[in-house]
Amino acid sequence: MTPLFVGAALNPVNSSIIATALVPIARAMRVSVGSTTILVSALYLACTVAQPTAGKLAEEFGPRRVFFAGILLVLLGGVVGGIGQNLTMLITARVLIGIGTSAGYPSAMVLVRRRAESAGLAAPPGGVLGGLAIAGMATAAVGPPVGGVLVGWLGWHSAFLINVPLTLGALAMTARWIPRDRPAEGPRRAREVAARVDVLGIVGFAATMTALLVFVMALPKVGWAALALVLAVPLVWWELRTPTPFFDIRGLVANGALARTYLRTALTLLGSYTVMYGVTQWLEAARGMSTEGAGLFLLPMGAMSAFVSWPLSRRNLVRGPLIVAGGSMLVASIGILFVDVRSPAILLVAVMLVFGVTIGTTSVGNQTAVYTQAPADQIGTASGLFRTSGYLGSIASATVTGVIFKDDVTDSGLHTLAAVLVAAGAVVLAMTLLDRRLRRPAERPNPKVRAPAR
Repeated sequence: MTPLFVGAALNPVNSSIIATALVPIARAMRVSVGSTTILVSALYLACTVAQPTAGKLAEEFGPRRVFFAGILLVLLGGVVGGIGQNLTMLITARVLIGIGTSAGYPSAMVLVRRRAESAGLAAPPGGVLGGLAIAGMATAAVGPPVGGVLVGWLGWHSAFLINVPLTLGALAMTARWIPRDRPAEGPRRAREVAARVDVLGIVGFAATMTALLVFVMALPKVGWAALALVLAVPLVWWELRTPTPFFDIRGLVANGALARTYLRTALTLLGSYTVMYGVTQWLEAARGMSTEGAGLFLLPMGAMSAFVSWPLSRRNLVRGPLIVAGGSMLVASIGILFVDVRSPAILLVAVMLVFGVTIGTTSVGNQTAVYTQAPADQIGTASGLFRTSGYLGSIASATVTGVIFKDDVTDSGLHTLAAVLVAAGAVVLAMTLLDRRLRRPAERPNPKVRAPAR
């Protein structure tokens, strides 16, 4: 499991490690800090599309192959970014890293699910899923403090080059420890493969999601919303007609439990990423903290999330952790309403710790929910869409933070952010309490049930 944990951790770490490198990159490239934010959005866009695509490819061609290819892309992206001399090279590197890291989590979920099925397990392998939860989501909080230390000591290139030793180690472990994929069932023509993978569906999904995400990031401007809608219409038409859809709309509508899991994840990570980016920005701009100091403030959140995730995951709990996730998010968001530049550091640490509980419990609860709600043959795509929903939440958090802090970073703006998070936390808690499907114990789903999201 070690290479799977490393592969799953590459995505959240790379998502957040760049935060502390944006200002030094802007100085080195002689561009505005605002221009460097494209390095964040480029990876977000790549990951949002690549996560379910990687899951689909892992289902069709084998998770080990896709996992291995993804690590190679991350290695290439790390090298390109490490030697980058202009913003174009860095954008290319971030796209490569985004696509490559997207293969880690869904491929790992396919490998784990197939192993559990072959072993005849009647319940999810909680300890293994707990490790993936920590690696796949909780490690996002480690990115800013690690990035702050690396950038402070070694310069902004280290935010890219850190991927070189990590991927080399992951490649060696993958080659030695992950069993080879099963041979393909007979020769396939290119047309047959394209139809089975639903290449047109993937392209339509990518175009629609790109327009949607650009619209979200451009708020309050709404011009891109029309393009997203125009692209969504033929996508829906095609996915309803094709026999093997990439995005199974009928299945997702029929499986409301999985759709609600995606929505819960997006709303909860809206809160978590707002703290990671919005509160960190406030610590630097309003409270006057250094980049390293602001990054280190997130360490308690990451440690708490890991501390909470591990014991809960071994019990295969869903509803209880998700209730705690919604409740803790609500409590922590209310706590931010009472924070200002004169607040003692202990109050800020307490808020971070409570949000750490939110990240840990939502990671475990929602991941176990996806595992039990998605049939075995579609766990890769479902896991990829699960991560995509998280990226939608993170992109929304960046948008909200950008709109509120557009003119200045103040206590008033921080409290406005907190009000948004209070509303999101209340919705998450209400959704969890009212969801009857979550009251059932986590068990292996019936493989005969039609796939919810392909």
